[in-house]
Amino acid sequence: MKLTASILLTTFLSHVWSFNGELAELECPDDCDCHYFRVNWVTDCSDSNLTRIPYNELSPNVYVLDLNDNFIKEVEPFPPDFKVRRLQLSANLMSELKKESFAGLNYLIDTDFSYNQIRRVDIDAFDDSAGLINLELQGNPLDDVEGPFVAVKSLLYLDISNCSLKRLNDRFFENVTHLATLDLSDNPLFVINNNVFDPLSSLETLKMNNCNLTRIADNAFSALRNLKNLELSGNNLYETNWGVVLENLILLEYIDLRGSGLTHLPDGMFDNNQYLRVLILAENNLAGLNIQQTIGKLQNLDTLDLSDCNLTLPLSEDAFANATKIRNLYLSGNKLFASDLLLALSPLTNLHKLSLSNCGLSHLPDTFDKFKSLQELDISHNPLNDAFVKLLAPLETLEYLNMGYSNLSHLAPDSFSKMTNMRRLILSGNDINNLEAGLFGNLTHLESLELNFCGLRRPLNATLFFNNFTYTDLTELQLAGNPLRVSKTGPLLPKQLSRLQTLDLSNCNLTFLPPEAFYHTRNITNLILSGNHFTSPNDLKFLELLPMLEILDLRYNNLTTFSPKELTLNPNVEKLKLIGNPWRCDCSVANLWDWANLEKGNLGILEGSTLTQEHVSVGKTKRKKLLICNYDTGTQPFTIVMNKTVPGRRPFLNPQRTLTATNRTWAKYVRESGCEQQPSLKRVVRSADGYVSVISEDGIKMRYAKHGPNTWSAAAINAAVVYVTLMAIIGVAFLLTKKRRAAVRMVVTADKRN
Repeated sequence: MKLTASILLTTFLSHVWSFNGELAELECPDDCDCHYFRVNWVTDCSDSNLTRIPYNELSPNVYVLDLNDNFIKEVEPFPPDFKVRRLQLSANLMSELKKESFAGLNYLIDTDFSYNQIRRVDIDAFDDSAGLINLELQGNPLDDVEGPFVAVKSLLYLDISNCSLKRLNDRFFENVTHLATLDLSDNPLFVINNNVFDPLSSLETLKMNNCNLTRIADNAFSALRNLKNLELSGNNLYETNWGVVLENLILLEYIDLRGSGLTHLPDGMFDNNQYLRVLILAENNLAGLNIQQTIGKLQNLDTLDLSDCNLTLPLSEDAFANATKIRNLYLSGNKLFASDLLLALSPLTNLHKLSLSNCGLSHLPDTFDKFKSLQELDISHNPLNDAFVKLLAPLETLEYLNMGYSNLSHLAPDSFSKMTNMRRLILSGNDINNLEAGLFGNLTHLESLELNFCGLRRPLNATLFFNNFTYTDLTELQLAGNPLRVSKTGPLLPKQLSRLQTLDLSNCNLTFLPPEAFYHTRNITNLILSGNHFTSPNDLKFLELLPMLEILDLRYNNLTTFSPKELTLNPNVEKLKLIGNPWRCDCSVANLWDWANLEKGNLGILEGSTLTQEHVSVGKTKRKKLLICNYDTGTQPFTIVMNKTVPGRRPFLNPQRTLTATNRTWAKYVRESGCEQQPSLKRVVRSADGYVSVISEDGIKMRYAKHGPNTWSAAAINAAVVYVTLMAIIGVAFLLTKKRRAAVRMVVTADKRN
């Protein structure tokens, strides 16, 4: 019992040591950046000019191995007991996937080989990966396949889009029978014959967008009785017998036929698809469409998109008479008349979203009093006459209104006076630089106001709102793209906006903001200043008035250096966006890196520093935008020698390094810079009980800044789980031992009596 307890206690302590903010450092190749993502060891060797995988330098316990954007042609066998779960080799020079390359990868779950030059895949390439779920091969020039493609019974997701496939034989999917999602988009297939999809009875999502399809055989989908989502956009399916093709898809809920060359829809096209909830027919030439006969029978239809369908028949009064459950209707891009809309839309009393963007409407239908539930209305990109804006007055339930790019030059002060439920208002793209007093006064529940590209030369002033009233719900203001002229002193915005949290001033041609810019708006948490002309941290003195700041976006300015000292009065910063500035490779980069990594305890604060969730997600092309700095040298190549080791940074196996380019990612520069860590930096370690230990560089440990349970990291939660499990095991063992001793005592007592 004591031995067992000791073993359990040792195991528990090792977990706590691993998870309590002090995860053990594992092997990492010289040309890679390694770190923990949640509790998994990530080795990021992307964009490192590698011609081969550095097998001998890899940790066998790597969870995510990112080798994207290199020059790797061959994948040699991995070391024994290599436990990688996600392997990313996108955008390399591979020409085939061979079985011996992936032998022994028993833990492999996700693979990404997209955008290589792969022409052939061994059918048994992943025989040793019994748990492989996701396989991404999009963007490879695959040769035609005779017989089965790959044999992976566990596979659920297969992406072979844009692979130059011209034909699918009847046995192609024979050994991937458990597929749930299949993407065949962007292959020149032209025709889908019968029997191709027969093995895929479990398929739920099928994507065949932009496949040059002209015909789908009548029984091509006969085995897909579990199919729920079907995407066929961007084809030319004029030879397809839709009534027969769709009749077996009785569970279909979503179908996308956008831009598929449809000119006529048969009356019974969707008769067997009564579960259909989303129907997208946009960008087809359906000039003679009779909506009532083809779509009106879908009594469960929730969303209908008829945008850009060249509708020429007037919308009849009974067009939607039998489809009254429609809540989201998109009619944008069709030439419509207010008089037709007045009658056709009247049965849709449950309408929540209505899009009439770019419909050539010079005035609005006087019918909005019937839409008692309408919450979102898009009438943008119409040549509206200013005088007809007042017809929107009955929409007292409206929460979202988009009037962007509608040729508006004047808005009367009472335009929105009755829309007291309005939460988001978009007026972008109108030349309304002279806003009248009181215009936004009654919008007391407004949360977001968008005035991008309105020609504004000065920010909003106090007269637009009620005097002495704080708009407590107005938390987002967008003023991007306005040629603002900012005074050298004084506040930027009025005190009515004191609860503002998000402010977008991107692309406003700003070179500075006065130190008092945010005197009235000190609750801002998200400040967007990207695309301006800030050149020096001295231009950012206004940050001192933003103690609540969490996100600072300074992308694509002209900054060459930035110091953690600029954020001394912004202790809550959790995201710093600095990509796209001409950073110098000097110790200021290392100081900022150490500040995020040690003092803040989260390197992810620096956007573009390491891998994030979006870079390891299935179904996307992984192209990271990283923080880049440049060495101040004009010679290439040049050599740097690592003659000292900085505490906390992994030493190089080869201390003399020849660089072929002056630009470096921040992660690589910090490691090779040799810059000393600032003595004022403290390392933050979170414990499972919600406390924080702050450890200075001299080893002094200061306890404890209390955090609530919602700030626990995944590591702390794992430690807590291990602790609870340990206590449970010890408790059960104690009870069993106690019960056993009681039984022994009973036997001894009985013996004595006898």
